[in-house]
Amino acid sequence: MGAITLKAVEKWYGDIQVIKGVDLEIADGEFVVFVGPSGCGKSTLLRMIGGLEDISRGTLDIDGRDVTSEPPSKRGLAMVFQSYALYPHMSVRDNMGFSLKTAGAPKDEIAAKVNAAAAVLKLEPYLDRRPKDLSGGQRQRVAIGRSIVRDPTAFLFDEPLSNLDAALRVEMRYEIAKLHQSLKSTMIYVTHDQVEAMTLADRIVVLEFGKIAQVGTPRELYERPANTFVAQFIGSPKMNLLPCETAGKTYSLPGGRGGTCAVTAPATQLGIRPEHITLGTPGHGQCDGTVDIVEYLGADSFVVVECGALGKLTVRITGDTDLHPGDGVGLGFEATALNFFGTDGLRV
Repeated sequence: MGAITLKAVEKWYGDIQVIKGVDLEIADGEFVVFVGPSGCGKSTLLRMIGGLEDISRGTLDIDGRDVTSEPPSKRGLAMVFQSYALYPHMSVRDNMGFSLKTAGAPKDEIAAKVNAAAAVLKLEPYLDRRPKDLSGGQRQRVAIGRSIVRDPTAFLFDEPLSNLDAALRVEMRYEIAKLHQSLKSTMIYVTHDQVEAMTLADRIVVLEFGKIAQVGTPRELYERPANTFVAQFIGSPKMNLLPCETAGKTYSLPGGRGGTCAVTAPATQLGIRPEHITLGTPGHGQCDGTVDIVEYLGADSFVVVECGALGKLTVRITGDTDLHPGDGVGLGFEATALNFFGTDGLRV
């Protein structure tokens, strides 16, 4: 079992509050990702769950048991850090089994658990090597294996892929996703990379200045962001935000034309994803603009269009395009993909 519940959790450093009343329930076996910009409190919150930081106020329950004041060793959690923290003089086998050895486990039990973890992580050929003889991805798998042998209640990952190059990050994302499928254990994962969050998570917790901005599945956060912060943090490229006015079930754009909408409450900003904008001839669609730059990425191209009072809008199109900087275009918005936000930045 690995259900984790945070109730009104706060963290204070003197007079400075960095975690501001977080309420969160994580189900047994769920993969939850904490994501947000640097300084938002995501690593601090993870360390509070792990017991490496004290909880100033509020309570933490694991499987219905209050562990707020218990030390890390009593919580049954395993943590994987950004740094591999492997013993350089020990073999992979000894590194993975070290925590069991210090706990006084029998040699046969240690060997069985190390071999089982090595099979899951495809580390059998490397068990007698030392860390210096491994690649970065292999070292991170050893660090994960060291946690697996402990059979923890939940795994806590603190930006485990930050030290890897781009190709290894993609490979290790796949390995961690497969690991969760096979172990079916609760996993909490901290990252600043929203691509990692989108590809790994059952649910994403977006943090902003120590508060939860929104919790939901990757699809919910992408399609229905709760506020403009989430709208522009989740998604690459980020959601376009335009000034607008609404009246009844219509909206209008300064310097543009507008159209119909599904909201009746007042809104001051319209949000639309780059892939929900189509390019045509000037005079058609919701507004006109001039191509500023074309970014060719292979299968896709990103076209940045200067739209006067509406600012620069990013449009995602197929990679094959004849557009060039300076070309005039009309931009059409998909009516079913519009998001509206009020003056407070909250979704209307």
